[in-house]
Amino acid sequence: MSGVELHHGAATDVGRVREINEDSFLVAPPIFVVADGMGGHDRGDVASRIVVEEFARLADTGYDPERGPEVVAETLREAQHRIGVYDDEQRAAGARDFAAGTTAVVALLIEQSTETKWLLANLGDSRIYRVHNGALEQVSVDHSVVQELVEAGVITPDDAAVHPERHIITRALGGRGSVEADYFVLPLSGAERLLLCSDGVSGMIGDGRIAEILTSTSDPRDAADRVVAAAVAAGGRDNATAVVVDVVGLADERPYDSHAQRESLEQKLGALP
Repeated sequence: MSGVELHHGAATDVGRVREINEDSFLVAPPIFVVADGMGGHDRGDVASRIVVEEFARLADTGYDPERGPEVVAETLREAQHRIGVYDDEQRAAGARDFAAGTTAVVALLIEQSTETKWLLANLGDSRIYRVHNGALEQVSVDHSVVQELVEAGVITPDDAAVHPERHIITRALGGRGSVEADYFVLPLSGAERLLLCSDGVSGMIGDGRIAEILTSTSDPRDAADRVVAAAVAAGGRDNATAVVVDVVGLADERPYDSHAQRESLEQKLGALP
């Protein structure tokens, strides 16, 4: 991974409605994280900060790049444990049914078959996009009620954007739900630019607007600023956070096969304790 140079930018805004910014983010190359504290829960800002703290610890101590999926899963489990301890402390202090929660998206460099690649992970409805050959593509798949309805053919993606249950997520850190992330592997040549963002971005501006900004703004710092500003200008109904990462120097020219890579990772993670 020593030959990979990364340029990056990040921006966040509380928006026009919320009083507290419950989003947290981490820019600690080669690890990048966006965590969106859940506004319907207690102290989502604490939950999202715990996730960022755990991945910051990983960035400080280092990790085995050949164990990327296991390392991410272990870090998410530690974050889940800490959120649970925090909940117990609040309940012991008299806050009945206290439950902090957060989504998370993660990007970090790993080694696979002696090649440096991106490992991407998502839990909840925060998103990861890639820009490849000038086109925007959503890599992550939302863990949400409306996404399940779309996949079942009950509603269309356009319906999902305005569905009254569009903010109900099916996986998150915190509580007793599933904390198993989805994992994707991309060759460096398969993503000239990555965007990690909270749903305060994707829920306010469409993919077309995101693509326009990301493909017309060369500096990732400016791109992150413009994405967040556009989300706020569109109404800012939620906290908005964006992390943009560019790869300088590509190492793998083979095509990206998300289905095959995802299946192989799921098989590998299935063996974890």
